Amino acid sequence: MVHVVLYEPEIAPNCGNIMRTCVACGCALHIIGPTGFDLNSPKFRRATTNHITWADYRMYGSYDEFMASVAPGAEFFFMTRYGKVPPSSIDFKSVDAAGSDIYLLFGKESTGIPYDILRAHLDRCFRIPMAPECRSLNLSNAVAITIYEVMRQLGYPGLSSVEVQKGENFLEEPESYDILGS
Repeated sequence: MVHVVLYEPEIAPNCGNIMRTCVACGCALHIIGPTGFDLNSPKFRRATTNHITWADYRMYGSYDEFMASVAPGAEFFFMTRYGKVPPSSIDFKSVDAAGSDIYLLFGKESTGIPYDILRAHLDRCFRIPMAPECRSLNLSNAVAITIYEVMRQLGYPGLSSVEVQKGENFLEEPESYDILGS
């Protein structure tokens, strides 16, 4: 299984978008607090576009509490601007084939993952390639790029490659569908 871990996220819309991406890809979401927003607020629920209803997510009070909850054998990967390889260089398929859960860790918007955590896992740090004058990408965009790279390598397990809600042949046979009622 693929797990997304957010270390002390600060911006509700980013976390909401990430939650929606996790639902879309069948990933578990782990949120390490403190957060910069209230997950129980109606504003956060709106930020998730109500995908919180279907989200598989857990909250933790600290990094240590999160780490204590992880089963042995899990494989961790850390997104940081200081990483030296792109996610496409990591063989997520072999990690999955070995039966290990994949944990993708992302830091808070202002400062990222603490340096001491990164230093302890230098061989597991990655970055998303970008123009040298750009410091970083938006957190929710970085998470989406990374999740979809992992899903691509795994063959998009459990994900539909056709439109389900309006029907696979919606564009070919629009008269068969109630377009105004959709």
